[in-house]
Amino acid sequence: MVDFDIELLEELSNEFGPSGFEWEVQKIMKKYVEKFSDEILQDRTGTLIFTSKGIEQGPKIMIAGHIDEIGFQISAITKDGFLKFHQLGGWWDQTLLSQRVIIRTVEGKMIPGVIGAKPPHILDPEERKKVVVKDKMFIDIGCTSKVEVEEMGIRVGDPVMPDATFEIWERPRINKEKDSIEEKEVVKLAVGKAFDDRLGSVVTAGLIRKIKEENIEHPNIIYGASTVQEEVGRRGAKTAAQMIKPDIGIALEVDIAGDIPGVKSTEAPSKLGKGPSICTYDRSMIPNPRFRDFVIKTAEELKIPHQLSLVKGGGTDAGVIHLADMGCPSIVIGIPTRHIHAHNGIIDLKDVNNAIKLILELVKRLDKNTVDSFTEI
Repeated sequence: MVDFDIELLEELSNEFGPSGFEWEVQKIMKKYVEKFSDEILQDRTGTLIFTSKGIEQGPKIMIAGHIDEIGFQISAITKDGFLKFHQLGGWWDQTLLSQRVIIRTVEGKMIPGVIGAKPPHILDPEERKKVVVKDKMFIDIGCTSKVEVEEMGIRVGDPVMPDATFEIWERPRINKEKDSIEEKEVVKLAVGKAFDDRLGSVVTAGLIRKIKEENIEHPNIIYGASTVQEEVGRRGAKTAAQMIKPDIGIALEVDIAGDIPGVKSTEAPSKLGKGPSICTYDRSMIPNPRFRDFVIKTAEELKIPHQLSLVKGGGTDAGVIHLADMGCPSIVIGIPTRHIHAHNGIIDLKDVNNAIKLILELVKRLDKNTVDSFTEI
């Protein structure tokens, strides 16, 4: 059993929405949350905000998950009908060759293509030793001239997304410690694109839905924010935070799952199935330590599985939320995800469930006195 809508996660994961081109994804989110929200707002960047009002004079809690995904834009069309591209968000070159993509034209046509480069059979020995970079790649849509490409409606500036389809995998988990009884269970994993960070938006929507359907009381006003353009500079979170002026901030994100070959626990400590992570540092924000300890203590008291994480590079929406107005104590709660910033990520649905449980307990406890205590001197 899960506390969130898997069908919503699937629909959002499959939808088209690179940074700057998120409106179709937001339409789906808006249709879903308006049934459970007290009020629907938006800013002019395209960020969607949906509220749950507890105590009218209570602290304003901003809970953000960004709706955009990493993708590309067409930067040039060659005379031979191939498409050059630049990235929207961070891509590692080695994940791209031979991958399928989808281009969306201004008329809304979806045109498939394949990322290619000069084949290795005709590279000299020195070239073969080098990583092929994006500047040397192209998108092949099967055309032979620029005129043919233009006939299909493709032009410079058109957005491109990874071509990947959401799936659910069931896998055995067998736990056996020395001299103990072997324990077996079946876990459900989700596989697909754009978990970074439509997953955060789904968790926020699931929280608002749960509060509404179960008539859960809380001492604050929750502003769920489905933010845009996080992957190109956390732009939607900045404008939304300026609009909301929150007293406390929670960014829901993916976290790097380090339980793969070649990764040390000191590099990426989070693991699939061990609970959501509580980020203690990233490049964009040092979390308010009293708020961080409050989150950890809440998880410990209620025995909600959780992990402590630290990310030396990168940042999240919390990086701009914590600077809103006069400052806003903020935290990042992550869902461990394998293979982020690639065509397909993998998550354990139990981690999503436990993230919702933790955040629900936090908002039930974040009254004015508690929030004020995080910044008392």
